[in-house]
Amino acid sequence: MSEHLTPFELMQKLVSFPTISRDSNLPLIDWVEEYLASHGIEAHRFPHPDEPKAALFAHVGPWEEGAVILSGHTDVVPVDGQAWDSDPFEVVEKDGKYYGRGTCDMKGFDAMAIWALVEAHRQGVKRPIQIALSYDEEVGCTGATPLIEAMQPVVPRGNAVIVGEPSMMQAVTGHKGGQGFTVHVKGFEVHSSLLPYGVSAIMEAARIIDWVNDTNTANQDAPPTEVAAMFHPPFTTLHVGNITGGTARNITAKDCWFDIEMRVLPSEDKAVWKQHFIDHVRKVEAAMQAKQPETEVVLEPLFDVPGLRPEENGRAEELVRSITGDNATHVVSYGTEAGHFQNAGYSSVICGPGDIAQAHQPNEFITIEQFNAGHDFMKRLVARLQEG
Repeated sequence: MSEHLTPFELMQKLVSFPTISRDSNLPLIDWVEEYLASHGIEAHRFPHPDEPKAALFAHVGPWEEGAVILSGHTDVVPVDGQAWDSDPFEVVEKDGKYYGRGTCDMKGFDAMAIWALVEAHRQGVKRPIQIALSYDEEVGCTGATPLIEAMQPVVPRGNAVIVGEPSMMQAVTGHKGGQGFTVHVKGFEVHSSLLPYGVSAIMEAARIIDWVNDTNTANQDAPPTEVAAMFHPPFTTLHVGNITGGTARNITAKDCWFDIEMRVLPSEDKAVWKQHFIDHVRKVEAAMQAKQPETEVVLEPLFDVPGLRPEENGRAEELVRSITGDNATHVVSYGTEAGHFQNAGYSSVICGPGDIAQAHQPNEFITIEQFNAGHDFMKRLVARLQEG
């Protein structure tokens, strides 16, 4: 297995593992660990505490601080219900594109990162390089923090993180933060003809969702700040994506569940938005309990992703710009693991091949042009690390 695979061959292998977030990623982690070992690179894994999953990280070069960290995730979103023209877990080349689940988001980058690590080890570098491959990014970046914590006592601390989410190889220096909750409204059943004596969980949930709509309207109508104006849309957004509940048309609903997410500008405090939401929920709950004391609204956290803030003279941004020549300002509204790395004290930037518009889609693809651009970036990065 000591064969030196190309980035394309590595991507083919990674895509072949159906690492949907709800399933195990261990076969992929086993293979990567064995592949690196065959090239004399020791990899370290951090297991999920409760599920058959693991993260993996490795260090190449001088055993000292200051490494460039290439950060990627190993999980992909489901293909259930999507109309694919080919096997999602096989890379198919057609019309100047590589099709397959994860080619864009983000096993294409993972393959390039593995290639760069092996190449740096083979050629030798004066400045170290690391890879950090996580689990459960697609369900809220929940694997990032334990991975970062696991790295601290094992490998020297890096000082520049490149998160390879698809950005068309542009240097993205900011993204919104995110947080979400499952809301369970517990009502009180009566016959609908006796409506005033019951508490409809669905109708009370509607009061909370009305607040979400009103808040979005207010945010959209407010003049954007300088930071907000960089984003599309240029304001914090709240969204309810699913709802279920009720028993029958003529019974006040005993239960209603819905999920809410917030995409918060990095210049704003997620904790403040969380409290705004909780305050309104408790106001609705108090009115419910005034009618029927046993009613309540239960909130269960879903995810919490910190925003990425543009850095002043950031090492990671400076490195990426020096390689790509991209000096424009780029921010995105989706969340990544870059915010977690930044919160842990790492200079962080997003730069990866492909277009985020293709992520999660049926017939997901990365153009060959973008794939080659990512490979060229890694060649130049390794050359830069050889210089020190």
